[in-house]
Amino acid sequence: MRLLIVEDEVKTGNYLQQGLTEAGFIVDLARTGGEFLASYC
Repeated sequence: MRLLIVEDEVKTGNYLQQGLTEAGFIVDLARTGGEFLASYC
């Protein structure tokens, strides 16, 4: 399953991405709403 995280707090985003990746998910991480819109819409 592929997940998208939009999180502006660097440590939190990295922590979530690492944990979910280790759990077997494919994780994309966007740091801002603008980054999300530019990359995924």
